[in-house]
Amino acid sequence: MAPEARIKIFLKTSATALCAGAVALSAFSLGAEAARRHHRSHHHHHHLPRMPAAPPRALPYPQLPLPLEIPGAQYLPLAWTDVKGWDDDNHLTAYKTFRASCRPINAQNGAAEPKALGNSLSEPCRAAKTLDLADDAKAKTFFEENFAPVRISRLGEPDGFVTGYYEPVLEGSRIQTDVYNVPVYRRPSNLFVRGYKQDSLSLPNKGPVYRKIGRRKLVPYYDRGEIEDGKIAGRGLEIAWLKDPTDLLFAQIQGSARIKFDDGSSVRLNYDAYNGYPYTAVGRILIERGIIPKEEMSMQKIREWMAQNPDGAKELRRANRAYIFFREVNLSDKDEAVGAQGIPLTAGRSIAVDKALHVYGTPFFIEGELPIESDRAKTPFRRLMIAQDTGSAIIGPARADLFFGAGAEAGRISGRLRHPMQFVMLVPKSLDPAPRAAKLPVPDPRPSEKIAKLFPQTLPAKAATPAAAGSQDKNETVAIAGPVPLPVPRPAIESAPEPRRPVKNRPHRQQ
Repeated sequence: MAPEARIKIFLKTSATALCAGAVALSAFSLGAEAARRHHRSHHHHHHLPRMPAAPPRALPYPQLPLPLEIPGAQYLPLAWTDVKGWDDDNHLTAYKTFRASCRPINAQNGAAEPKALGNSLSEPCRAAKTLDLADDAKAKTFFEENFAPVRISRLGEPDGFVTGYYEPVLEGSRIQTDVYNVPVYRRPSNLFVRGYKQDSLSLPNKGPVYRKIGRRKLVPYYDRGEIEDGKIAGRGLEIAWLKDPTDLLFAQIQGSARIKFDDGSSVRLNYDAYNGYPYTAVGRILIERGIIPKEEMSMQKIREWMAQNPDGAKELRRANRAYIFFREVNLSDKDEAVGAQGIPLTAGRSIAVDKALHVYGTPFFIEGELPIESDRAKTPFRRLMIAQDTGSAIIGPARADLFFGAGAEAGRISGRLRHPMQFVMLVPKSLDPAPRAAKLPVPDPRPSEKIAKLFPQTLPAKAATPAAAGSQDKNETVAIAGPVPLPVPRPAIESAPEPRRPVKNRPHRQQ
């Protein structure tokens, strides 16, 4: 074979091996789009001088659409034996929660959601419809037969992140008194969101919200301070009255509340609309001002500080310009709050997730340690949770808000939670990424050392380490099959501020 032909073959195999290897790896972990970008950026390889360019060659594998693509996420398929704590969970409780999520999923007959899981949950949901299981082992088998476990996290991060939420139970009054004088408002009739009717059942919890003046004019809605100062008072919007503005703030942060009245009756409030301003975390402000250390931050700490500093509390509340309006929900005391999926939540099993990325009903096995028993406790938490709710602060592929139920104790637990945890998403078998990955052809074999020595390449001087640079001549060739030396770490040079001078006649310095 002519040397020119050998060089062409070598160039093509080494370049394609590098490219295919890189793409095969990234196509699984970063998604097809990232892989396509990766391939395009690697398509122009350096060739030896004076050699004709090798003809473009098709990739050695088809561009298969990946079954699982979640923007900004990385995933790792696991075996069930790799899921830490899986065998010890109460699978039957998780199954009952999952089956509740299946009711609205089985009732759907519309187009597929434009998300990674799409409508794939309909298959396990159809199977669950006929299975009224009462045995933990059977529930465990159901999940293992219908799902594949895939560890998921934000790209470049090993863990996900969890917080907690609950339903406050508050004392209140149907009428305003000296004690109960903090109004809880329903949605005002002059609140307007583009693209929605004013009496629409569900308004978005993101984006601009307006106040209609007359027929045409739209201005931003009142912020928290203006509403607290009485801008919408006296219009018959008051559902009930509370004792403390801090109670109202926490009910708004949680998105639902139960109010108990003197006569023993109660009313449940659910999120109905907001005033269009982004939520500002009051806890973050207290941390930034050095009032409460980050490691001690909890809802209880915020509440205590606000009780001791009423003026500071008023200013702190107003720093969060977002304001939530509620609606009354007819549910018995025994029922839990209703999540965004439209079904009652299950304490300790329901989670809120990022609705832009995930589908309601998706099971997530969440594993790690949480301060459940006390502030400093490290209670092992290994539990299968079902995505049934969402929230404007819940953003990312491995981010969840764990629902702990109603009342003060649930509030204390959920208020302590800000913890990294491992997330394992249960992916319906129809989308299992492992079989698809097995079909990806292996990249071309790396050329042998003998071939590599026949066609040495000169390393650029910068790429050599100080040791290599000292022992070799600048023009000495190095076999490319050997280990590639790492570049020298960039020195950390602190830039000193230069004194200001007139710029005239200053010689141009090359960077």
